[in-house]
Amino acid sequence: MAAPMIPPAHAPAFLAAHGWGDAQILPLAGDASFRRYFRVVDGSRQAVLMDAPPPHEDPRPFIAVAEFLCEQGLTAPAILARDLEQGLLLIEDFGDVRLRETLDEKPHAEADYYAGVTDLLVHLHARPAMDGLPAHGLEQWLDEVMLFTDWYCPALELEVDRDGFRAAWAAVLAPIEADGLPRVTVLRDFHAENIMLVRGRDGIAHYGLLDFQDALVGHPAYDLASVLEDARRDVTPSVEAAMLDRYVAATGQGDLFRAAYWALAAQRNTRILGVFVRLWKRDGKPGYRQFQPRMWGLLERDLAHPALVPVRQWFDANIPASKRAEAWL
Repeated sequence: MAAPMIPPAHAPAFLAAHGWGDAQILPLAGDASFRRYFRVVDGSRQAVLMDAPPPHEDPRPFIAVAEFLCEQGLTAPAILARDLEQGLLLIEDFGDVRLRETLDEKPHAEADYYAGVTDLLVHLHARPAMDGLPAHGLEQWLDEVMLFTDWYCPALELEVDRDGFRAAWAAVLAPIEADGLPRVTVLRDFHAENIMLVRGRDGIAHYGLLDFQDALVGHPAYDLASVLEDARRDVTPSVEAAMLDRYVAATGQGDLFRAAYWALAAQRNTRILGVFVRLWKRDGKPGYRQFQPRMWGLLERDLAHPALVPVRQWFDANIPASKRAEAWL
């Protein structure tokens, strides 16, 4: 079940030990994991308290990736205080201006904002991948898509060809694994609700990055597909196409990158269809069901690409139309 938004009992002592003893602790957000976030307000000062309770969560990956991103010239929260044994972090507060709501308010500026996001990835991918991160490659991609057969299909009482599913995906993804493009730092949960618009000390608006603790070393197409085929908001198809062109023009990666983009977008969207059912069935978070029709729309479009034929044929043979988007309407 979703954790209640009540600060952990040890939070006041942690804050007092680091000079925030008089601060208010206000609920801010939970997410799809056990992590919870609170805003800490002390007069004109404010920060964010991350509660990452062990043994379910470990804040050390967040710290390491945040420091790495800052070293690369990107904007990640500064770590103000930490208690790793109790899973508490006090981090810089990026405020309340998220890219998601900004795009809702300024749809005419969608291309401009996504151009900035695309350029951010170009910048990150031009630098060596972070040391020590797990790999994100063929075996991981195949294990991830099996969440669809393990969670989505049982929830809709579908008996499917599980072995054929994995084999179809292997046929599509093996060429992507072997395409020779440089492997990069993959933030993995990169989308409009995890990007803040932050006014920096230089007076310029920056893209503030959040929720990157599951970063991996993997294919450069993954995060671009993640942000342009967003589970939580519709990106205009012409903007998606323009940003794909923009990335390719900046990196010179051409047709290999384009092929990987559509395959990994389909892989990610299939995984998310399973993840959202798992969040509902296992973790008591039924709200994620609302995103399933969008996920099906994205996946159906991805599967139209010729390189996805083996997977498209599996879906046609195993998942009736009534068990796709319309099952969630």
